[in-house]
Amino acid sequence: MDEVDDVDELGPVDWIVVEFPGSKFNGQIAPALLDLVERDLIRVLDLLVLKKDADGSLEAFELSDLDDEEVGELRTYESELAMLLSEEDVNSLAAAIEPGSSAGVVVWENTWAAPFASAVRRSGGQLVASGRIPTQALLAAIEADEQEEAADGGTELAA
Repeated sequence: MDEVDDVDELGPVDWIVVEFPGSKFNGQIAPALLDLVERDLIRVLDLLVLKKDADGSLEAFELSDLDDEEVGELRTYESELAMLLSEEDVNSLAAAIEPGSSAGVVVWENTWAAPFASAVRRSGGQLVASGRIPTQALLAAIEADEQEEAADGGTELAA
């Protein structure tokens, strides 16, 4: 991983947990993730796989612990990762995973936003709130709007 000499140059850092019911994690997301890295949109900072047995017991794996068929091209990142997640972080994230499932955990820097974030910091600004709207919520809102329009007969009010 390229070392950042100045923290003021960092972009926002995000994380996700992607669950695979039935523990069918097969590494097929690797090409999409690699594309984002190659286009310099993100920089992967940490990546691991969690497996929760049917009885709720948890195992956490670094990429070096997994077979190539499970991680695919993600192995590319193995020597570049910062390993930011603590054991406590992993246990907290695991609470979101259903028993009998696996999950990929990815922490990344939004390198595309680094120039803006740096400008905010240099101008004395600071982030005080952030959020994310889940795709499912957006789709539900669009569907609700479409249903409302259909119920109204699709007519618009004339001015």
